[in-house]
Amino acid sequence: MKILLVGEYSNVHATLAEALRQLGHQVTVISNGDFFKDYPRDIDVARKPGKLGGIQLMLKLYALLPQLQGYDVVQLINPMFFELKAERLFWFYRYLRKHNKRLFLGAFGMDYYWVHTCTYEKPLRYSDFNIGDKVRTDAEATYYQHDWLGTTKERLNKMIAQDCDGIIAGLYEYWACYQPQFAHKTCFIPFPIRMPAESCTVRCDTSKTIIFIGINRQRSAYKGTDIMLQAAIDVATKHPDKMQLVKVESVPFAQYQKLMEGSDAILDQLYAYTPSMNPLLAMSKGIICIGGGEPENYGIIHENELRPIINVAPTYDSVFHELEQLVLNPDRIPELKRQSVEYVRKHHDYLKVARQYLDFWTK
Repeated sequence: MKILLVGEYSNVHATLAEALRQLGHQVTVISNGDFFKDYPRDIDVARKPGKLGGIQLMLKLYALLPQLQGYDVVQLINPMFFELKAERLFWFYRYLRKHNKRLFLGAFGMDYYWVHTCTYEKPLRYSDFNIGDKVRTDAEATYYQHDWLGTTKERLNKMIAQDCDGIIAGLYEYWACYQPQFAHKTCFIPFPIRMPAESCTVRCDTSKTIIFIGINRQRSAYKGTDIMLQAAIDVATKHPDKMQLVKVESVPFAQYQKLMEGSDAILDQLYAYTPSMNPLLAMSKGIICIGGGEPENYGIIHENELRPIINVAPTYDSVFHELEQLVLNPDRIPELKRQSVEYVRKHHDYLKVARQYLDFWTK
């Protein structure tokens, strides 16, 4: 098949493209590389700052139109699939819809259904927008509510969701927001991970437990990494002879991968039910994920035996407790590392995931 993957989040499309090519398909990825993360793509559509940058991007996209037609499958990473205002994307969506056979929407991150459902219907015990029955009021959560609710972005998202051939959710959380309204065309497919040639399940240095945390400066409070970082600092201060903390801030993906090497565990998003791309990549290397490992995560993939993720509640006390217990009981680490690798290989191997995409697309 001839496949066009539009946009990028956390290396999802670039990894999926690799697998699809190995399976004999012709794939083009067009994206901005997910901003500073700079993921691989075939056609670069990164936007330069300011109004002039928007005009230049529009002109570039118009020039690229002949390359964006004639595909068997087009998949959008998000309703905001190019770095343009939502009102300009209606036209580009309709062009892609008209000049290609089938079009699919990814439910992989921030969009109207995620914001609206978590803010008002609250199917999750906690999320980026609610803790129990209470709506979160931190600055970034409020910003996204204003950005997606009652706006052109909402209209764009609704139009694409209703019009497209299918919707693929990459996490349980996103599936829970789309499935009630689009049960007939929403499918959950795990994120794709390319397994490394070697996974370090044996601890190279057993003198200290090495804990890794990646910080996106712009989204720290929203994702809860500020709370996780403080808990990690406090555990390291309390047990300086047992724990080493490695902190990395807003670096490109290639550098991020190298910096996590040799760690025993990674601290992931505080408000997640499930591990996303970065912790899954870490797990494939034999690094334990401390973050989202709720029962719903294991249930949607029908995993009844492996429990490699150290699940935490969205509180400082929970993170501190679970991290301290790991540091004080390092004998748990080898088995959790082993299970982490097996879990990713079993559910997220990129070739297995690509076949699930092909199956859904062709249905």
